[in-house]
Amino acid sequence: MELGAFSISLAVKELEKSRLFYEKLGFKVVGGEQAQNYLIMKNGDNNIGLFQGMFEGNILTFNPGWNKDCKTLESYSDIRELHKKFKSQGIELSSESITSETGPASFSVIDPDGNSILIDQHV
Repeated sequence: MELGAFSISLAVKELEKSRLFYEKLGFKVVGGEQAQNYLIMKNGDNNIGLFQGMFEGNILTFNPGWNKDCKTLESYSDIRELHKKFKSQGIELSSESITSETGPASFSVIDPDGNSILIDQHV
């Protein structure tokens, strides 16, 4: 089961302050829009998302269909396959947004320690 590119989505209080901090750690903005309260930052192979006012707590994020550079993979496990696999294993979903047979969709689970995990396909 291939979950796709991994990143951490951080719930931040002040987007600009957080951007400046992570830039000091060597991260560079590669996506998102500050006006829409989110930025995607990269340092080597490491990706983080900074999200102001969008959700509570930090989230482990996997993007089926993407590599670490947010480029579409030729072959990948579609989110609908992952969704079925998770459910068949008895993993309880905390949210799901799958409305079509193809394309973007997402679902979330909570691990035994209360950590949120988002499976978020953009392709």
